[in-house]
Amino acid sequence: MNKTYLSMAVAAALAAGMTQTASAQVDTYDIGDTIVTATRTESKDVDTPASTVIVTAKDIRESGALNAADAIAKTHGVIASTYGPRSAAMGTMENDINIRGVKGGALLMVNGNPVSWRGKTTLEEIPADIISRIEIVKGNGSVLYGSEAMSGVVNIITKKGASNTFGAGIGDFGQRNYHVNAGDDRFSVHYNYDKWGKRIGAKRVEDARGTGATRTDIHNIEKNSFGVTYSFSDNLDFLYNYFETEADFRNVVTKAGGIASVGDPYNNRKYTTKRNVTQMNYHDANWKASLYWNTGTTESEGHTYLSSKLKKASDPLYNTRERNTTYGLDTQRTWQLGELTKLIAGFDADHEIYNSLLAHSTKASEKYSRNIWGAFVQAEHMHDDRNKTIIGARETWTTGANEDYSNFSASGSFLHKMDKENNWYASIAQSFIMPTFAQMYGSSNQAIPARDLKPQKGVNYEIGWKQNHGGHTWRAAIFHMDIDDNISAKWNTSKDLYTYTNEDFRNTGIELSCDIKGSKAFSYNYGITWQNPESKLGGNPSNVRNGQWESSFGKIQLTGGVTYRKAKWVSDLSGSYLADRVMSPSSAHSYSCKPYFITAWNTTYSPDKSTDITLTIDNVLHRNDDYASHTSSQYLVSPASYMLSFNHRF
Repeated sequence: MNKTYLSMAVAAALAAGMTQTASAQVDTYDIGDTIVTATRTESKDVDTPASTVIVTAKDIRESGALNAADAIAKTHGVIASTYGPRSAAMGTMENDINIRGVKGGALLMVNGNPVSWRGKTTLEEIPADIISRIEIVKGNGSVLYGSEAMSGVVNIITKKGASNTFGAGIGDFGQRNYHVNAGDDRFSVHYNYDKWGKRIGAKRVEDARGTGATRTDIHNIEKNSFGVTYSFSDNLDFLYNYFETEADFRNVVTKAGGIASVGDPYNNRKYTTKRNVTQMNYHDANWKASLYWNTGTTESEGHTYLSSKLKKASDPLYNTRERNTTYGLDTQRTWQLGELTKLIAGFDADHEIYNSLLAHSTKASEKYSRNIWGAFVQAEHMHDDRNKTIIGARETWTTGANEDYSNFSASGSFLHKMDKENNWYASIAQSFIMPTFAQMYGSSNQAIPARDLKPQKGVNYEIGWKQNHGGHTWRAAIFHMDIDDNISAKWNTSKDLYTYTNEDFRNTGIELSCDIKGSKAFSYNYGITWQNPESKLGGNPSNVRNGQWESSFGKIQLTGGVTYRKAKWVSDLSGSYLADRVMSPSSAHSYSCKPYFITAWNTTYSPDKSTDITLTIDNVLHRNDDYASHTSSQYLVSPASYMLSFNHRF
């Protein structure tokens, strides 16, 4: 009863006008803040004809976020999925950023360079201590950034120079965090270590084909990151980051079936990922140019004791490895054509390499590569003091592979300034996503190659309104998305394997959010989204979902929070509520599931200008039966937990 009352009280407080500062959603910015990602050129957020999010370093610090995934976990209109605590991932089954109901349709960038890995994101690996700001653009960005930017773009901008800090944290469930960042205005080096010791019951499979049931426990979730930045001049910067993660997923029998007994091990997997991100970035008043090189190796190893029907496994050993590498360049030139017109033109090239490495469960190594070329142009014209039009186009083509995914896409937007405080805009943009090598050729012995996959192609329509009035910033948008041949993973029950296939997707929704900068100690935010994401599988008569439109995500999202700042104290309470949601199995109809409500409370006491003592409580309401996943996997959110940390600036 007390838990019910507490849930009702927090929900009422959040809905009444609080939003998370943890993620500092689209509207949390001071008047005059600028954004670059939406148009590839600096402009005021309020004058940008797109639905955008700005997350500052201050927002991240006050929220208690430990990494980029934490920083946007409760951002309005964005869901960062996870398989376990600390955004634990399962090797190649990486976590996704879901924007406006589109699974895996967001492009992740660091300093404007793509770092998405085999179509998946790596937010959990980027420590909060190195982030200067995060810019999120909802509604696709393929015309400016190419493939993957179908539902939006997440651009993580890292700090230049050193913050000169060190800190440590300790909490329950074996939580540990240590970090240090040192250097000067030109050079900095950082190291971050994060650990979660044990999570019992991260997943429950109540009935494994009628023969029993299993439970997933996760042990020793560890993340290490090391990085170096160096500024050769005000215009030329170098960055290198190394990320390493690992986690042990152990499955045990909880209901007897077949030859199994309760408590027997089902299988165990240790997932290890090692990644390198290297960049050289140049910028001046007219030019921007970047060279980048990203590589990631992931390995899964362990034992398989029982089959999916809880029979003795034919091959107890399991081991797969793969490596993904991308390197490329991105360059653009800006021209100011008179006082009213600005023109941006650019070129990018990306070389992708996929290696399926020889291992016990991969009997033959394979290697595939391709080149992706793109040329884009964007013209921005001010008709007068109140009206602005932006038109863009991109041509993309591939070489060096058996597939030719040439694509032309275009976009257009219009912004009208009603007065000094109110703007409205309208936009339409095409988008596309190329199939990844792992999807086409199979990334493990559980995957069926799908070499005939088509590229995803979509269109996003949006009308929005932005207002800055006093300490209030309002944002509203109406959007509609149509995607043809959306690439999705489907389970083949007859072969006990999964494959990727094309399906259609559509979504119509309304977003409203408000940021209130209080004149005294309190600041508030809230956001409301209603949407109707649906998918339709075609071309596969054996699938029960063939030809039917079905709900594929949650329809209602509420975000909210309140921040209290007084003297030496800062306290932030935030939450995200997703309701009218469904689970979407790979080979069955969607079915309704309970809402989830994730909350976080972070309080910092600063006895002096150099020291912070912080207590962070995640899942304040202890709703550990809420599902963090949106398929039939049924991964649960982590139970209530705390971390006490110390940070010192020197």
